[in-house]
Amino acid sequence: MSGILDTVNLRTQMVGQNRLELLLFGLETNQKYGINVFKVREVLQCPELTEVPRQTTAIKGMAHIRGETIPVLDLSEAIGRRPIPEEDLPKTFLIVAEYNRRTLAFMVRKVDRILNTQWDQIMAPPAEIGNENYLTAVFEYENRLVEILDVEQILADLYPMSTHVSDEVATSEVREKAREHHVLIVDDSAVARKQMQRSLEDLGVKVSVANNGRQALDLLKDLLDKNINVEELFLMVVSDIEMPEMDGYTLTSMIREDKRMAGLHVVLHTSLSGGFNVSMVKKVGADGFLAKFNPNELAGVVVNRIHQVEQN
Repeated sequence: MSGILDTVNLRTQMVGQNRLELLLFGLETNQKYGINVFKVREVLQCPELTEVPRQTTAIKGMAHIRGETIPVLDLSEAIGRRPIPEEDLPKTFLIVAEYNRRTLAFMVRKVDRILNTQWDQIMAPPAEIGNENYLTAVFEYENRLVEILDVEQILADLYPMSTHVSDEVATSEVREKAREHHVLIVDDSAVARKQMQRSLEDLGVKVSVANNGRQALDLLKDLLDKNINVEELFLMVVSDIEMPEMDGYTLTSMIREDKRMAGLHVVLHTSLSGGFNVSMVKKVGADGFLAKFNPNELAGVVVNRIHQVEQN
């Protein structure tokens, strides 16, 4: 256990093409869950918590960690399972993570190990289970399925966010011009896709969606095979980075390698934190990087691209 606690911070500095490192953890059963190590700041034994008035009982209080006051979320309760009893809190662990510019600590029963794999080994959840769940992907390990939780959906349920684009960003003139354009959104999180789609449709652009990099690449190639110029069809592609089957870095690289769409404008959009994002954006040939999720910033990137196209 001490090895995991000591090395998580070092591993968050690593990133590679289509590579994924999962921190495995457990809740109230033997089911294993995973979280992307690149989103984890540190893992520690749960300290004494400060109680706070709250609307949801899933927030257990505030932890004071390295000079910061961080909200602590009981992950079991947040996904509809049994909450951790108060007497068991000192025996739990906190996974301190950064999502969508928000730092939170997820309370879990145990932390297992760090597993090194590739995004193409990660599978989307079976369609038969429907959309009313917190799964974003599954992974087979030691003949069992590891469940990767859609933390963005969990946080959206706890902290609903507006998707409205302000009139300062989307003037009536901009909205009029936006109707002529089409954006492809790529994200494995259902809530992230909905947030982006609502914001861009509020701006006025037409939106198509894909659930991961592989699906987006297949869509683009299918259009190309039908002699449709995707560089003219799509104003831009806005893609998540961390996705099952094919991540955003690999998707961008594949787009750049195909002469028929090498000029397609690609912006990588992610809840990951850290300077390595910027270097990887340049390495794979993306045109920009955008942190999740702010509707005005997302719309601003699209508006800037519209102006850029008009000037050429």
